[in-house]
Amino acid sequence: MGLIRTKLTLRNPANPSLAPIEALALVDTGAITLCLPPHVALQLGLRAIEQREVTLADGRRQLVDYVGPVQVTFQNRNSFGGALVLGDEVILGAIPMEDMDLVINPTRLAVTVNPENPNFPAAIVK
Repeated sequence: MGLIRTKLTLRNPANPSLAPIEALALVDTGAITLCLPPHVALQLGLRAIEQREVTLADGRRQLVDYVGPVQVTFQNRNSFGGALVLGDEVILGAIPMEDMDLVINPTRLAVTVNPENPNFPAAIVK
């Protein structure tokens, strides 16, 4: 399977006067959270809440800012949460994907809303 990228809209819900950002995000189910490059976090006026230690693909560990709140929009879906600040592109991780009830279509190399719940996101809560 190849790399999958998808269009997202990112907003700072704590400062609605700032314009949203349209971003092409790398979809990474191996990543847990949303990751934003520093210039995107700056444009959205996101404040560091704390620092978190991350382990990078090469095994190195480093401290990065955890910012928020950030609103992620994909089609008719929204997710609100925090984001790690690192890298050079937006990464859509598993938590915001689950929150928006998105699925990966590997044959089309695309992200779609869950076809079982096309009108609004659903979740299993037990």
